[in-house]
Amino acid sequence: MALTQAVETPALEKEVNEKVDEKFDEKANSGHVDTQEIEADLDLYVPLQMEGSIVDERGPLTIRSVLIGIVLGSLVNASNLYLGLKTGFTFAASMFGAIFGYGIIKTFSKSNLPIIGGSFGPQENSIIQAAATGAGGIAGIFVAGIPAMYQLGAQKGNPRDDFGAIITITLVCSFFGLFFVTPLRKFFIIQVGRELKLLFPTATAVALTIKSMHAGAAGAREALSKLKALSLAFIVALVQRVASYYAIGILYDWHFFTWIHIWSGYTSWAMNIESWGWWFEWTPAFIGSGILIGMNSALSMFGGAVIAWAIIGPALVHYGECIGKHQIDDDPRWADWYSFASLSNLGHETPSPRYWLLWPGVMIMVCTSMAELAVQYKVIGYAGKVIWQRTCANINGLLVKYGKHSNYFSSHAAMEVKASENIIEDPAPAEEQVSLWMWATGLIVTIAAAMVIFALQWGMNPGLTVLACVLGFLFSFLAIQIGAVTDQTPLTAASKASQLIFGAATQGKGFSIKDAQRVNLVAGGLASGGADVAMSLTSDFRTGFLLGTPPIKQWYAQGLGTIISVFLAPGMFVLFTTAYPCILDASAEHCPFAVPSVAAWAAVAQAVTDPNVKIPLTSGIFSIVMGVFCVAQVVFRHFYLVGSREKYREYLPNWGAIALSFVLPNPVFTTAAMFGAIVAWGWRKWNIKSFDLYGYAVAAGFIAGEGLGGVVGAVLQIAGVSGDVLGTSVGCPAGYC
Repeated sequence: MALTQAVETPALEKEVNEKVDEKFDEKANSGHVDTQEIEADLDLYVPLQMEGSIVDERGPLTIRSVLIGIVLGSLVNASNLYLGLKTGFTFAASMFGAIFGYGIIKTFSKSNLPIIGGSFGPQENSIIQAAATGAGGIAGIFVAGIPAMYQLGAQKGNPRDDFGAIITITLVCSFFGLFFVTPLRKFFIIQVGRELKLLFPTATAVALTIKSMHAGAAGAREALSKLKALSLAFIVALVQRVASYYAIGILYDWHFFTWIHIWSGYTSWAMNIESWGWWFEWTPAFIGSGILIGMNSALSMFGGAVIAWAIIGPALVHYGECIGKHQIDDDPRWADWYSFASLSNLGHETPSPRYWLLWPGVMIMVCTSMAELAVQYKVIGYAGKVIWQRTCANINGLLVKYGKHSNYFSSHAAMEVKASENIIEDPAPAEEQVSLWMWATGLIVTIAAAMVIFALQWGMNPGLTVLACVLGFLFSFLAIQIGAVTDQTPLTAASKASQLIFGAATQGKGFSIKDAQRVNLVAGGLASGGADVAMSLTSDFRTGFLLGTPPIKQWYAQGLGTIISVFLAPGMFVLFTTAYPCILDASAEHCPFAVPSVAAWAAVAQAVTDPNVKIPLTSGIFSIVMGVFCVAQVVFRHFYLVGSREKYREYLPNWGAIALSFVLPNPVFTTAAMFGAIVAWGWRKWNIKSFDLYGYAVAAGFIAGEGLGGVVGAVLQIAGVSGDVLGTSVGCPAGYC
């Protein structure tokens, strides 16, 4: 579920211009782009018009830009391991890298110092965020499939002992995505971008922000203001997270109903509410996320949490369909404190409400994503036509080169020109693009290496590896097409679909249950990990396209950053699992990390491989009903709410956000996001210009700051000076927070 991109950067709900998608508008606002500026750059399918004062950049790929981008991306990578294991969400590095990178290089650009001195322009700024995107990627597989293998016992030992094998799977996932996404740049950004309305809201906002920061003295002043806001928010969140380890019940988790229970002399009914996760967590990351996602998505998430954890869950327990587990067995003061989120011992006892709710959540995500894709059948048909016509043109060119002729290919090559009338010419000349031999050779070598590595280290035959690569490619099309329009990458839908496919592929093939689960999780990780990297890097190409950055320079920066992430992400995973062994223990009831994505991946793997683990009948029926309803809403919105009725779209619930609340283990994070959305709403009402200038920067600082604070916490835990040793648990139920 690693939701990079599902809640991490959805655009806010505000329409600045009727010709610009509403989700992009809010991102543009977050980058302080006023209406006049948007109108000046209204055609967002061609490179932006730059200010005349911007320096002419001959070589934007510099040592300083790559190094700074890698350092900033590494911070985000480390932060994402913490946030992903704790909440299931990961966050993009692009805006953080763009703003922070600007501040660092701008500080030294006027000096004569070697390497870090010299002029600085928007293209070099985009190289920073390209390197940051590469270095900040691939954390998703370490907060989902890989730890799930250890939880299920499908992989023996521990990550520290398996470090070499973990690096190789990271290497394959990272470079598989890097190599096969390269030709997709031209297809999605140049050839069908306008027809499919692929705005890439976050990437476009990053490009506009970079442009505004380099727009003369006024842009520099605004950039400095953004940098100060981001830095302050980052430091505050970092200090708050580290300090809260030593007084977690005071500085981080506010358990209101526990306090009521204690004040009543342990005689109240309040723990029955506490048990369902209704407390408030001062998590800067999710307050920042709420600032970004807007009121519609936040209300949808919070409404989904109420439906799941205040209505459906209690009803399931009341009627005996699901059960909870006592948190404390030997203390009568806490007899009413239960956990309703356990996913352990599936198939051997009545399931928890969380397991029951998992299936409608997944069904809603899958159906919504597929429906969003299906309603674009006309433009997808156009995209397929373009692919075939371009293929025919290339084949015809080869035939002509060798003195051959084919009426079929020549006629379709001629039709290609007609079909491409609305396709802009690629602004990057041939020498600035990634050569065919570079990405094709890399892709072939990566797939060949994957077949060998997965067979020797993970017990997965080459045929299944090829299937995983094919699924990764197909899911990338799904992820890019939907993510570029909605800013919400359907990785959860893609990963669960891949698990279902591999569940069918391994049945009756002689695999033991544990071997089948390992193959299911490794293959699903390759498919969804490749799609995740593909979406991130295609978005990065979109930023570079708007700023006129040579694609080959971006590709080099992405590759250099990716090399770092191959070693950094596994290292961070080992750090956290060493500090908190409970991450790999599915039976651990009191763990600082809820690992919601891990638990969801493990549950699906069990359901499709273990005959003893069944989907509850009532859950299956409810899932089908909700899936049909969500498809109907997509059709209703796409075909009926058009023209004068389009204004009513913003009042429809966001079922993707609602589904997230069904999958999460409690409503804590949705409550924090709701608080952040309310803060953003009030901020805009109070001073829209102030929010435009500082809003996104503050949110990005909060997210990165808490993540890095989590890394510091892991180091303190290993050193034996953490909060559970030297701190206090005052305010926590039975001393657990």
